[in-house]
Amino acid sequence: MIVIIKSGPDTTRGRRGLKTARDMAADLVLLQDGVYFALDEMIEGFCGTAYAIEDDVKLRGLTSDMRDIKVISWDEMTDLMFEDEEGVKGSF
Repeated sequence: MIVIIKSGPDTTRGRRGLKTARDMAADLVLLQDGVYFALDEMIEGFCGTAYAIEDDVKLRGLTSDMRDIKVISWDEMTDLMFEDEEGVKGSF
């Protein structure tokens, strides 16, 4: 299962998305302002695989060598969604 977070960590939706991903042991895709979850080890202890969209990382001036987060392209995200048997849980 994949949870997509597009809201920043300072929002209720963003925090709810991270909680949902943790509770369901889902993989996590960070896009738009959701890439800010990559800062300050905000997803430390997350047991799934965490991904961040490369374009959004660059647009926000972050580096692509984030700890414990795999930076991927939009095409790779699309592939992940189609490969995932359980589907996408939601967008937060």
